[in-house]
Amino acid sequence: MKKQTIFSVIVIAAAICAITISGCLSERIAAKGGAQLWGENCTRCHNIPSPTSFNDAQWDLTGNHMRMRANLTAEEAKKIIEFLKMAN
Repeated sequence: MKKQTIFSVIVIAAAICAITISGCLSERIAAKGGAQLWGENCTRCHNIPSPTSFNDAQWDLTGNHMRMRANLTAEEAKKIIEFLKMAN
């Protein structure tokens, strides 16, 4: 019984840590703008095209496709796409 109690306390503590870390990461992502997210994420895998390379509809399509491939959140993808459209 004592081992179960210790194990339960460890599991609860790990869950609290995970929730806290997740919240901190979400706040850091929310503070970033589209230009910063674009620079940090798109250059990981390939050379990034100029924002003027595509029109707004093409950036929507490309952004949504890359969201899945780059494992971006919906908020991150939205910020990147908005940045690219404004720079267009």
